[in-house]
Amino acid sequence: MASFFHGRGCTTWSGSAWDEPEALAHVADLDLLVTLGGDGTILRAARIGSRYGVPILGIKLGRVSFLGEIMPDNWQEPLGRMLAGDYWLEERMLLDVAVARSNGPTPAPGDPIPLPPAPDHRYQALNDVVVSRGSLARLITVEAWVDQSYLTSYRADGVIVATPTGCTGYALAAGGPVVPPELKNILLLPICPHLSLDRPVVLSQGATVTLLARADQPPILTVDGQFEITLAEGDRVEICASSHVSQFVHVQDRAYFYRTLMERLRW
Repeated sequence: MASFFHGRGCTTWSGSAWDEPEALAHVADLDLLVTLGGDGTILRAARIGSRYGVPILGIKLGRVSFLGEIMPDNWQEPLGRMLAGDYWLEERMLLDVAVARSNGPTPAPGDPIPLPPAPDHRYQALNDVVVSRGSLARLITVEAWVDQSYLTSYRADGVIVATPTGCTGYALAAGGPVVPPELKNILLLPICPHLSLDRPVVLSQGATVTLLARADQPPILTVDGQFEITLAEGDRVEICASSHVSQFVHVQDRAYFYRTLMERLRW
């Protein structure tokens, strides 16, 4: 593939998506990120490329790979089309995630939450943010606020906050809706809820979601299934749409999403 690009007057750099510092040292000088791998590789590349507005083109090497655009046995023709300008860009929203460690009494369920302290950890997500139970198979209580207004308390295995990109991942398995990836909505839905709100809620792009988990054992926060943080009683997770977006290069027509959905899920 590098030889293919060199033969058309391009220069290339190659590296591992898992080596984020190395990738960030080069990405500002790139016009395009081509990923070879599954959706996990694309998720990492999306977070890296979004900082500098570098679009992504995925070569599908994963088992399912909803995000991969090009099949590995037929990449020369679509790459040639892209270099000739026969492509279009699709913007996908990212989520900013901030974890604020507890530094005071935990509000009672449903009470107003105070203004958030400075966050101790920050992350970005293209797919989803999940607050879930730890190693023991016990339900946890996750209190949810939207724009500082109390929404509900979920008694469940956890809660998923997903982007439209993430609607075909964990959120789909948990009963969430299929949402076109170019929308800017935030999905909020519980995992195996028990005697609590069991319907997904679709929020606007400008919404801020605050989650606070209560459990006998420390709950877990995962971001895009790639970062894991152990939470303590009173820790708050704040999620909102990022000012950055991820751009995906497409050489397929604009109806590709539904066609890919049917093919990948074999419906």
